[in-house]
Amino acid sequence: MSDDADDVMGVITQQIETRFQMPLADLRRAVASAPHANNDATVVVKWYGMLAEAQEVLEKAEDALGAALESAPADVLDEPVMKLAQQVNTAVAVRDGRAMVVRHYLDPNSPGRKGPGAWRGVEAGPRRSPALQTAPAPSKAHAPSVPVRGASR
Repeated sequence: MSDDADDVMGVITQQIETRFQMPLADLRRAVASAPHANNDATVVVKWYGMLAEAQEVLEKAEDALGAALESAPADVLDEPVMKLAQQVNTAVAVRDGRAMVVRHYLDPNSPGRKGPGAWRGVEAGPRRSPALQTAPAPSKAHAPSVPVRGASR
């Protein structure tokens, strides 16, 4: 695991433990034994597991790219190496996206987590009226006739 991965996973683990006031391993056991007791904990544990899986995929992709780069000529990056680099980029995006989801569920004040209209136990944000007032388009029968210059009749 790279230092950056240790940092990402370590920081998120610490945030989870702070939020739920228990070690992550204990939280996982609590969620496994009573998944409906705390919806936030259940969702965070689920997404943390998906984050850990994404981190493993990223590490394997990085290892494969590193091995390919070691055996490739120094001045040429061929198509297989470029494909491995793209796999690393994709794995980073997936890992970072899942980290964002975990952080979202850890923050009770994040957008979409407060207000009426709870969705799956998570409260939605306040409802607002449309930015522009809308009205149905007038029908042809009621539309005023406006002559068009240069139009033939």
